Amino acid sequence: MTAVRILIDLAAQRLSLFGADGACIRRYAVSTALNGPGEIRDSGCTPRGRHRIRAKIGAGAAKAAVFRGRRPTGEIWTPELAAAHPGRDWILSRILWLSGCEPGRNRLGKLDSMRRYIYIHGTPDDQPMGEPRSHGCIRMRNDDVIELFDLVQAGTAVDIAETTNLDAVPTIRILDWDAAAALAMPLREQVFVMEQGVPAELERDARDPHCRHAVATTAAGEVVGTGRLLPDGHIGRMAVAAPWRNRGIGGLMLEALVTEAARLGFREVVLNAQIDAVDFYLRHGFEQQGEIFIEAGIRHQTMRRALAPTRA
Repeated sequence: MTAVRILIDLAAQRLSLFGADGACIRRYAVSTALNGPGEIRDSGCTPRGRHRIRAKIGAGAAKAAVFRGRRPTGEIWTPELAAAHPGRDWILSRILWLSGCEPGRNRLGKLDSMRRYIYIHGTPDDQPMGEPRSHGCIRMRNDDVIELFDLVQAGTAVDIAETTNLDAVPTIRILDWDAAAALAMPLREQVFVMEQGVPAELERDARDPHCRHAVATTAAGEVVGTGRLLPDGHIGRMAVAAPWRNRGIGGLMLEALVTEAARLGFREVVLNAQIDAVDFYLRHGFEQQGEIFIEAGIRHQTMRRALAPTRA
């Protein structure tokens, strides 16, 4: 089972884990900041926006093992230990250290989640879940954080939002062209040909049958997003239906294609981003390369992201 995204809903006090196909594979009750959402250093708030797991700490540690400064103290939490140290903010079992991906929002300066030491971590069993009680981190039950730790990798995307609607999250499938063509082409023609004015003969090419295609569909069967992975590791034809933009669909599809590329053994993925989308790809770990160029009358920037292949 490959998990590619964590979604934390501050209003619902819930953490949801998504697989490469966009399906929710786990849901956990959590406890975020008593002070509510916020990004400023020393605010005691839980930061919002796109993050990534910077580091996984505590593999193999005992349940309820105590950590201070991200190092095990050798203690195991008990009510007696808590009574002896009433002022401690207990960090137990496992740590997923988060790093912000959005400069000016949760990265750099006084808004930097990593330097604020924002973690997903275990907490004492006598602490409530489902209500905000933390000093800024995301607290979980010890059994839950141990399970989550084993399901994710460093680099996994973590989105923290004030509220979400999981029923509206589409399913993402990776398909060959025979299965994807009838689903993907109407949306691609709408976005690229009708909206952006790309000539139809340029939008359609002979490479589609050789690609792996991501297709996002709602529970009602509506196709709301698509993208493709070429045999040389290029990602392209990323398109999201207009009513579904800015709702995380593009990110889910992109991560699904990146996961597929890693499974196939690629060391990196490459794409030519439209200039308006460069910030989106930067948030997903891509780096800019070379000069801006024109393709189909639209300004583009080449971008790359290194991968750790998962294929044996």
